[in-house]
Amino acid sequence: MWLIIQFFLPILAGNFFQQFYSFVDSVIVGKGVGDNALAAVGNTGSVSFLILGFTIGLTGGLGICISQSFGAEDTEKLRKEIAMSVWVCAGIGLFVTAVSLAFMNRLFIFLQTPSSMMQDTLDYFRVILLGITVTIFNNFAMTLLRSVGNSRIPLIAMIVSSVVNVALDLLFVFPLGRGVTGAAEATILSQVVSLLFCAGYICTLKELLPRRKDWKIEWKILKRLSLTGLPIAFMNSVTAVGCMVLQYFVNGMGTGYVAAYAACTKICSLFQQAGNAVGLALLSFAGQNYGAGKTERIRQGVRDGILLSILVNIPLALAMFFLPETMSSFMLTDQTVISYTREYLMITGAAIFPLGWLFVFRNACQGMGHTVVPMFSGVLEVALRFVMAVLLVGGLHFRGIALAEISAWIGAFLMLMVTFGWYYRRSMRKERKYM
Repeated sequence: MWLIIQFFLPILAGNFFQQFYSFVDSVIVGKGVGDNALAAVGNTGSVSFLILGFTIGLTGGLGICISQSFGAEDTEKLRKEIAMSVWVCAGIGLFVTAVSLAFMNRLFIFLQTPSSMMQDTLDYFRVILLGITVTIFNNFAMTLLRSVGNSRIPLIAMIVSSVVNVALDLLFVFPLGRGVTGAAEATILSQVVSLLFCAGYICTLKELLPRRKDWKIEWKILKRLSLTGLPIAFMNSVTAVGCMVLQYFVNGMGTGYVAAYAACTKICSLFQQAGNAVGLALLSFAGQNYGAGKTERIRQGVRDGILLSILVNIPLALAMFFLPETMSSFMLTDQTVISYTREYLMITGAAIFPLGWLFVFRNACQGMGHTVVPMFSGVLEVALRFVMAVLLVGGLHFRGIALAEISAWIGAFLMLMVTFGWYYRRSMRKERKYM
């Protein structure tokens, strides 16, 4: 437990700062430009998750291979995996940028984006896409460091980039009057700062620096990295499709509900970081112990992770249940729109515990190198969001959106809990066979 807590705390703090500047970004846009602009930025959330979630999942998968090689103390293989990961990140970054820019207009039209906020939506998202390669390398640099047991440097990088992002937000939105475009530019520039900080530190670690021969394409390693990383990337993107389904239904309710949903998702994203940080700690913990052949420690780690997840989510659930309108008023100005957020946050706050357990079991499975079945948990989330939205939105309106969201969390958690048990028993049988 103490090892997990030591790794968890810097990840939690780093994720908090990352989400905090996203929250402040929304506050500045909402108060400085208006609720309509906030709705436009929020409207990009599900599409951002579709694209950025793919890249984050990919870098997370690359980190699994690296953590297993680090746990096995195979430095030769570790350097080659890092070099091949850089090639993968560069190729995916260029490909995703080109494809996303080509299709973003049609995608937002398909999502029934109100015409009053279409231009702001496109202006904001275009800048985010142009900087997506920076985002990919920044995520990979932090994932690399966490995979080898260093969660302190990514924390410092996130704190520095958060401060830079808030300062640039204030500069671009207020004195310079660049609106939502300025907010997007501030986000990308802050990630450049974070990337340079992490890369500078990595260059001081000789065991992580690939040598000239390591940059030669190794198809076997590329295949392993791809087979590990792509299922997680697709899982994130498929999950994002479920979020887009809900965004589709919300867009049909009008601009007021879109703004309320944008505020709710920002608050939920901020509060979910505690559970997510526990999961990321388990990802590296499980990966290193699996690489070292210490499978029994993984089960104990999962037990401790579940307990830790419960403890950190108690105060967050209470805040979402008792202070929903107070929190949303930081971003929104219209009292009617603020009132829409109450039931959504109360319902999702009550279900934050199974979401935390979902993170624990999903990351434990992935850390052991099993990424395919967790990918299908993303498919289950999409199906549950769609079916429940169709069944509930007509009668329960915005409350139905919240119920559709938590049904996806609970369904995926149950699936992953069973999956982890099966993977663990299979790994133990293999261990006994070779003892």
